[in-house]
Amino acid sequence: MVAFLEFEKPVAELEARVAELRAEGSPEARAEANRLAERAERQLADIYSRLTPWQKTIVARHAERPHFKDYVAALIEDFTPLSGDRKFAEDAAIVGGIGRLKGRSVMVIGHEKGSDTASRVKHNFGMGRPEGYRKAVRLMEMAARFGLPVVTLVDTPGAFPGIDAEERGQAEAIARATAACLDLDVPMVAAIVGEGGSGGAVALATANRIVMFEHAVYAVISPEGCASILWRGDNRAADGAPAPAGPSRAAEAAEAMKVTASDLKKLGVIDRIIYEPRGGAHRDPATAIQRLGTAISAELTALETQSPAALRSGRRAKFLAMGRVG
Repeated sequence: MVAFLEFEKPVAELEARVAELRAEGSPEARAEANRLAERAERQLADIYSRLTPWQKTIVARHAERPHFKDYVAALIEDFTPLSGDRKFAEDAAIVGGIGRLKGRSVMVIGHEKGSDTASRVKHNFGMGRPEGYRKAVRLMEMAARFGLPVVTLVDTPGAFPGIDAEERGQAEAIARATAACLDLDVPMVAAIVGEGGSGGAVALATANRIVMFEHAVYAVISPEGCASILWRGDNRAADGAPAPAGPSRAAEAAEAMKVTASDLKKLGVIDRIIYEPRGGAHRDPATAIQRLGTAISAELTALETQSPAALRSGRRAKFLAMGRVG
């Protein structure tokens, strides 16, 4: 059973009734169950056709969305993981290795959040430490040496903000990973598959082409963090009416921040939207994964004819143009 979100309650109630009727087994009950199942599908489609930015944020964080290991298992043949930054340690939040995507050898790097309590703790909820970003740099440099395209899968609330990470140069590691992306002379495609949070996401997403799932989000800070900073101590809503301050205004912040794929496509931050199955990628992971693989493969095909110099200059021009007015 899929875990239902708060705004999916009407669908949950219908599906529960469908299960009850099908358990009865009578022809009349089966007919009513089929009618209600069709109604639930229509209702689900309607809900997902008008999600707010905050609701999309909640969907992007759904625990049952596919994770890095799921994409690799389904899309990458002969995947060989490569570990360690050769300087300090192995970071389980950022995973990478070599494999074949639809017959093309690639270097795959991405965030792994984990799928249950134990694996989430192991992978630090997808929040990379400096050694994770230094490992990413090492793997990008290896890809360049062997002429392998780089594919990154971004799904993180942000880089780990702990004291130990700061002591080991978190900001410097993120900056060097971003610079490594810009310096690559091989094609690079980044996919925002869940949360794309802050510099922890940009460090793996400064690519020639950026694709993004329909219900993923991508922003410089989480909506809760933005709300806490902007409205700390201020309990007025946008219309002047009383409203809770801080993180409780996250929905308002998400709207203002333009975190959704459609907004980011209009702004030129991403290049392609990958549409998800009805009800989100967590309802039909196999279809979502297949669509992602098709999109990434198409982008790599379009890039493979470009020279190393064109790949570098195009990537740099792409990011320098973001936010430019006139």
